[in-house]
Amino acid sequence: MAKFTSSGGSSMDDSGVAGGTPPKHEQTRDLIISQIQSGELQAGAALPSEMRLSETLQVARSTVRQALAALERDGLVRRIHGKGTFIHEEASQRLRKPRELFALVVPETETAFYPSLQRSFEQAAAAFHNQVIVCNSNNNLDKQASIVLQLIDLKVAGVAIVPTTSAATPAFHIRQLQKHNIPVVCCSRPVLGTESPLISIPFEKVGGLAGKEIRKAGHRRVAFFSNGVTEASAAYETGLRKSLGSDATITVFTASGCAATDYQSVTEQSATALDKMLASEQPPTAIFCSFDSLAESLYVLLAQRGLRVPQDISVVGVGGVFRGGGLSRHLASVTVDELSLGKQAIELLTRMRRNELAIDSREVRELTLAFSTGNTLGCVPKVGCAR
Repeated sequence: MAKFTSSGGSSMDDSGVAGGTPPKHEQTRDLIISQIQSGELQAGAALPSEMRLSETLQVARSTVRQALAALERDGLVRRIHGKGTFIHEEASQRLRKPRELFALVVPETETAFYPSLQRSFEQAAAAFHNQVIVCNSNNNLDKQASIVLQLIDLKVAGVAIVPTTSAATPAFHIRQLQKHNIPVVCCSRPVLGTESPLISIPFEKVGGLAGKEIRKAGHRRVAFFSNGVTEASAAYETGLRKSLGSDATITVFTASGCAATDYQSVTEQSATALDKMLASEQPPTAIFCSFDSLAESLYVLLAQRGLRVPQDISVVGVGGVFRGGGLSRHLASVTVDELSLGKQAIELLTRMRRNELAIDSREVRELTLAFSTGNTLGCVPKVGCAR
């Protein structure tokens, strides 16, 4: 072990910064990094104990602990319980590399929970001192294929992908990345025929939770609106039916012949279907939509027809836990923890990059669900509810 020397001469305490000097845990981390770069600390070398480092560098043990945790996150040291802390075998190589680039591939970037997913992915990558590129496939299979080739050419460090739904993502999109030793994490849904970690949205449970809340409010005539035929929409409907029970009447509308991101066409088709439902002898008293963006469109369509939400008809959507939009804050919605999705995706990619998790791992994680009550779900008039 090379000799450590305290930088000294600073009036800064262990918890803050004085005169622009970095915090002591960063100074400690940088000192160890400099000794790795100079060759004083070789691969596999054991570092002194936290107490010994604390005494040598004249800093608190908590400062040393923070520095070692940062070095471990960066893949520069290994901490083995009961044995100690050792310089990682690839530490020098990793220090010579520029900041790694992780890619997030999503079907859209402007609506639903994708903007906040992007932010959480970027924040989680920054914590590991890495950069992010966000690619929008527009839910188009050919565009996604082009993105995959570009990411291979860029030699990115890892890819988190929300696969297309307009057409099922073929296995070779994922396999091509893995063949170039690029780790992949599938988000929301799996890609059949591939072996990679999955962070899944339990779609049937989403429909079930929506149905539970709608039924509690006393509704038995319910419409389900979806912007396309997808695995998610089919599972939403299944969960909704199971939760509402056999005494409920469910009317289903699914947009067809247009891309899920073609909002104008989806809205026009939804308006036609809505008018037909409202003109029936027993119109729905509640509407469940497959996405918050579609629920917002239905809200506007209902207002244009002179119907009050939720006094005349209730609306429930599906979205993220971040309710930042003007209308989304008021929507009753089943929420998916997209913030956790971004963080977990970076964690899994980093572990695969460090060979702590196999690139063909079949690890599956299921995102948690909650219900944002908002104010667009009300009781059926003269029926009452158990809310």
